[in-house]
Amino acid sequence: MSTDRVFSNTPGAPSAARRFVAGLLADVPSEISDEIAIMVSELATNCVRHTVTDFTVSVEKTPSEVRIEVTDTGGGTPELRSPEMSEPSGRGLRIVQELSDSFGVRALPSPPGKTVWFVVRLQEHHEGATRGAQAGFPASRLRTLEYPR
Repeated sequence: MSTDRVFSNTPGAPSAARRFVAGLLADVPSEISDEIAIMVSELATNCVRHTVTDFTVSVEKTPSEVRIEVTDTGGGTPELRSPEMSEPSGRGLRIVQELSDSFGVRALPSPPGKTVWFVVRLQEHHEGATRGAQAGFPASRLRTLEYPR
């Protein structure tokens, strides 16, 4: 079953989207839900920064995985970047790629827009090790990526 919510394109939308998802994942281990919250925040922030449209966050949770979709009707296509250390932004999709088990971008046929989605498998998560640590992000680095709830 999928739960959707539409968010207005406002500066507070990324934190509201993060709280919405966290509320739906209260029974997921905090290490996993924290990483999902980071990814949702990155995608919602991209909507606010790069479009002028509202956006929808969809959450589908099964016993084995969580699938999140963030859809907007703005123009453009998100690109996976590798910014220089001196660049202050451009790492959002890279963070999603590293913390998720899979992700992608799907163009909407009508109206124009796109959906950025990611999946986190719950059953394959190793006890005591976050996906970020498995992807090479040391725990101290992940703490710098955390957002207040």
